[in-house]
Amino acid sequence: MTPPANPYHGSTILIVETLSRSFGGVHAVRAMSLTVGEREFVSIIGPNGAGKTTLFNLIAGQDRPDVGTVLLADQSATRASPERMATLGLARTFQHGRVFPNLTVLDNVLLGAHTARPPINPAAEIIEALLQPRALRTRQAAQDAEARQILALFGDRLTPRLHHPAHSLSYANRRRVEIARALMSKPRLLMLDEPTAGMNQTETAEMQSLLRTLKSQGQTILLIEHKLDLVFQLSDRVIVMDDGQQIAAGPPAQVRANPAVIEAYLGHSAVGTA
Repeated sequence: MTPPANPYHGSTILIVETLSRSFGGVHAVRAMSLTVGEREFVSIIGPNGAGKTTLFNLIAGQDRPDVGTVLLADQSATRASPERMATLGLARTFQHGRVFPNLTVLDNVLLGAHTARPPINPAAEIIEALLQPRALRTRQAAQDAEARQILALFGDRLTPRLHHPAHSLSYANRRRVEIARALMSKPRLLMLDEPTAGMNQTETAEMQSLLRTLKSQGQTILLIEHKLDLVFQLSDRVIVMDDGQQIAAGPPAQVRANPAVIEAYLGHSAVGTA
């Protein structure tokens, strides 16, 4: 299958076609189709229960669709495992942050370097770990330096806590560690599920600044977010879901003025004024 041309950027990294998923009689996702182009920033918004996270799970391999297809980097990925998706260049964060609580901040981030590596022969990996050849030491030193550079993107939030166990961090810092770990895998597509959830105004502004930096560096991003100011300021395109299906899509200004979007967000005046 030849990826369609993307009107916003160059090559198309992600193609989703008519994905659907039901749980019993509940249609969580209904015939959802979307594309994400290289270096594009696409946001998915919608009321609670619209099916946004279920859609993310279907794309990333945490769940399997009833029907529909997913292509990532020109590779069929409809029923691929999360591990396979990682090797194809996808990294994601979750609505409720996931870190390894007993590992340090640095070790949590370093794990990201391993998620995107193809499987290695276990015996060879054990021998390498025991012998510690120069090539391994060189690679580890390079990864350590890279992890520190990524952590520096978060200002002084994480670097002073480099060797602290993740369980000792604040909620916002655990979310930052999860994003840093995802970036460590050098993803072609970074999927972020509500990265500012539970953050105060200052923390949200810092996250928005980080996302703007990643966008300027050319990182391709697919975002779920409820804070519409952030969405409308950063996105190249916005996709709106309600009741499991797409009700609008396009540039932020167009989506914000769409009557169907305003109706879906009744009582959320930010749609009309953000």
